[in-house]
Amino acid sequence: MATRENLCCPACLNRWLMSQDVVKEAYFFAGSVLMGIAITFSYDFLLISRRIVKHSLWGISVEDLLFWVTCSIVVFYMLYKENNGILRWFAVLGAAFGMLLYKRIIGLRFVNLMAAVIQKELQLIGKIVGFLLKPFRWIGKGIKTQLKIGGRKKKKWEKFWRNQLTKLKKVLKISLTKH
Repeated sequence: MATRENLCCPACLNRWLMSQDVVKEAYFFAGSVLMGIAITFSYDFLLISRRIVKHSLWGISVEDLLFWVTCSIVVFYMLYKENNGILRWFAVLGAAFGMLLYKRIIGLRFVNLMAAVIQKELQLIGKIVGFLLKPFRWIGKGIKTQLKIGGRKKKKWEKFWRNQLTKLKKVLKISLTKH
């Protein structure tokens, strides 16, 4: 491999420098493509969460706003660090190409698969928790039944004592009016 020191003439040096610039631009383009893939991959997690837990239109709007503001900061940082903040259209095209490539090859299948797997796991966890809580539900039903019975008995006792007090009140009233 040629190094800058062992080049024979200025033309060779110029070609070597030119090839280094091309390699640097190719790496920058590849980084843009990977950034597009990463952005789309991370957005798929929002889509998965929306399939598992229903979101309101307002909630979706806020999530999207926060996601794209975060992505724009990340893209700006990448452009600033790699390219001194200069917007290069081939970087934008590389990111768009990465997004499109990911969506065509992986995107929808990944979202469907992950949402189905997570929903199945949540159902399994729900069944396990339901099984573990079954004795407590049984005890709770028994207590509820006893409270209903106790409530009926309480009403009967209240009625009985109210009647007894009413009788006692009448007896006292009669005896007091006789004297």
